[in-house]
Amino acid sequence: MPELYLKDDDRHLGHIADDELEFLMAQLEEEDSEDEDYTIDRMTLDYLKANGLSVNLAKLLDDALGDKDEVEIRYTIS
Repeated sequence: MPELYLKDDDRHLGHIADDELEFLMAQLEEEDSEDEDYTIDRMTLDYLKANGLSVNLAKLLDDALGDKDEVEIRYTIS
């Protein structure tokens, strides 16, 4: 099951479903095939919501942003 973390302090954000990870991978740019992190800002979050982002993942990303302009998240698959 995929897990999301804040990249800068390794804070665990939560579990996501496989299809939620597939959505992120399809919607966001990866630098290479082994890239496991993404930069999220408010505009990106709004874009994802407009394109079918799940309620669960939207909440995790919104909570991760908090009052910041952008955050880097990473995922692991266990």
